[in-house]
Amino acid sequence: MTAYTATVTVRLKHGVLDPEAETTQQALERLGFDLEDLRSADRFEIDVEAADADDAADRAGEMADRLLANPTIHDYDVAVTEQE
Repeated sequence: MTAYTATVTVRLKHGVLDPEAETTQQALERLGFDLEDLRSADRFEIDVEAADADDAADRAGEMADRLLANPTIHDYDVAVTEQE
């Protein structure tokens, strides 16, 4: 088994209201920043022992499906790196 870090980034789907991002975008624009759009996201870093990177990604995806993301309103991405 090898140690991996799986990073799961959970975002609201396009079209779902994101009040946190709206408030933050308005504040940044008041500070003089010109933004096209802003979305908020949650990031989870999960250290796992797995046979390979694909296995680590599968396990992290299952965690996202079962707890970390609500499939009705969220999309998520999984990225895996081998620990040194």
